[in-house]
Amino acid sequence: MMSMGNVIAAVRNDGDFDAAVKSGVKKIFMLDSNILTVEFMIKKAHQAGKEIFIHVDFAEGVGKDKYGLMFLKQCGADGIITTKTSLIGAAKKIGLFAVQRFFIVDSHSLKTSLDSARMSKPDMIEIMPCSAAKIIKVFKETLPVPVIAGGLIETKAELDEAINAGARFGSTSARELWD
Repeated sequence: MMSMGNVIAAVRNDGDFDAAVKSGVKKIFMLDSNILTVEFMIKKAHQAGKEIFIHVDFAEGVGKDKYGLMFLKQCGADGIITTKTSLIGAAKKIGLFAVQRFFIVDSHSLKTSLDSARMSKPDMIEIMPCSAAKIIKVFKETLPVPVIAGGLIETKAELDEAINAGARFGSTSARELWD
């Protein structure tokens, strides 16, 4: 069962940030920020009793290196989000909580993501996307071309879910589904 403790506000703009600060969530993922505003956002989030994590890959003007991480730590960030394995260890070394974001699209990206996480040892992992069925529906309703669902289809139930969401076909390397 979901509670506000299970929800993290993923924020891209000032309006969403203000709404997140006023909301019942305990954690904010700041997806877009810059060197001029990040310290203010961190202070405002903390004043509201929220933890704030900066997506360092998208923090404009903040270096994607140990000095950029040290700057975020000095500003009071609780942690970072990144897709870069090399930044996870560097963040943890200076006491920043590290969330590693993975985009899982097929069995190869699943394997490489698992290998990467074993090596980097992040504090938490964010897996994207969460709902392929929703994405299929949007494409089906928006564009007049057939949709093919591919990646990580290994069972008949997974194939059926994609077809029921609106995909015309499912591509799979699972040979048992070829017959």
